[in-house]
Amino acid sequence: MIYEYRIYEAVAGKLENVQARFRDHTVALLEKHGAKNIGYWTSEVGDYSDRLIYILAFESLEQRQQAWAGFRADPEWHKARDESEKDGPIVARVMNTILKPTNYSPLQ
Repeated sequence: MIYEYRIYEAVAGKLENVQARFRDHTVALLEKHGAKNIGYWTSEVGDYSDRLIYILAFESLEQRQQAWAGFRADPEWHKARDESEKDGPIVARVMNTILKPTNYSPLQ
């Protein structure tokens, strides 16, 4: 199992729009295409307040690639993205890291 740690930095004043898109569309679409949703967070103390942070799990790098390809090609995703950005972009920057569990990690 590998984990993908992702941070979506919202355009100023658009974090709620980012959260709505994830809550109403993205989470289910990621699962549909084979990603396992581990968790979603915003920062309450100690980090930037304009970020959505989340972790996905995949069986392998190859399975991750297939899941993301299916997600990106999905017409439902294009519709949700286009509707959520009808007044302009809502995401300023996306950062991601692939995490490999250590042999002592509770999440394997």
